[in-house]
Amino acid sequence: MSKAGTMGQISGASPRLKARIAGVLYLTSFVVGALGELVVRGRLGSGLTLIAIACMVAMTLLLYRIFKPVQRGLALFAASFNLVGLTFEALRWNPRGVDIAMVFHGFYCLAIGYLIFRSTFLPRILGGLMALAGLAWLSLLSPTLASHLSPYNMAAGLLGEASVMLWLLVMGVNLQRWTEQASVAERR
Repeated sequence: MSKAGTMGQISGASPRLKARIAGVLYLTSFVVGALGELVVRGRLGSGLTLIAIACMVAMTLLLYRIFKPVQRGLALFAASFNLVGLTFEALRWNPRGVDIAMVFHGFYCLAIGYLIFRSTFLPRILGGLMALAGLAWLSLLSPTLASHLSPYNMAAGLLGEASVMLWLLVMGVNLQRWTEQASVAERR
């Protein structure tokens, strides 16, 4: 099957399936990225990191499609921020010791947390947990602050993102509520 055919199938898939695919990509990115950063070094480690980034790009685009009916502008803002952060991650750009990619990802998590909270098709608690993750990642703006908050900021970030990732992977979205929210958004 061609790439275009596969992308067309994903594009035409139900929101629940898209959410589950996003969960798989999220998990894959996390596992492969951890291997690339912590276990495998050198050229292979760099390759694994790029695979993790590619998975995050695809996940970001899928989540944009899922959250577009909630608030299109904010969903686009969130996706744009994460794509910029992923570009910085691919370039390994960390001026003055600040992990710029994770700071952009923090803003992404805050926006997605708000979108989850405003949505009718995911539990609101996930929105709060994702916003907590965003705040944890934003602590990386200051290496000194991040150091003082460590390991609690890392644990909060991982807890928030893992909760959303696992929910998407296992449950997806409530299809009926997503459809209702999408039809309301179309009428606006």
